[in-house]
Amino acid sequence: MSWHLKRFDELSINELYEIMKERVSVFIVEQQCAYPEVDGKDPLCYHLFKEDKGEIVAYLRIIPSGVSYEDAASMGRVLVKRGYRGQQLAQQLLQRGLEFLETELTENKITIQAQDYLKEFYGSFGFIPVSEVYLEDGILHIDMEINKLNSL
Repeated sequence: MSWHLKRFDELSINELYEIMKERVSVFIVEQQCAYPEVDGKDPLCYHLFKEDKGEIVAYLRIIPSGVSYEDAASMGRVLVKRGYRGQQLAQQLLQRGLEFLETELTENKITIQAQDYLKEFYGSFGFIPVSEVYLEDGILHIDMEINKLNSL
């Protein structure tokens, strides 16, 4: 298994297909949530993923400042393929994503829309709630942020 971090235009057609297939499988089919998965942000983002025998088994979209939030970077579409869960891949994704945002993009603020049941998971990386819980696409969410990455 190997990790990859690529800009959109660096992704092969097969990598992009596998990423979109897994995102649809997890966020639309598994979570039974009809929403616009293809939202126009992907070409402006970085894509961090772990591959095993040509399959995407873990994925994270890294969103620079100015794309989702004017004054903050963001991360989203965090997924681990069903057969690979329980192997700490989500923790590795977040850690790698945060390190990239801090060291390569020199971002100091990250805002995310977290599913409410994952509040403690994101909190373990230093994210703090900055909103009340709200319903989005039929799923409870909460906005969370880190204001200073270098304090991690």
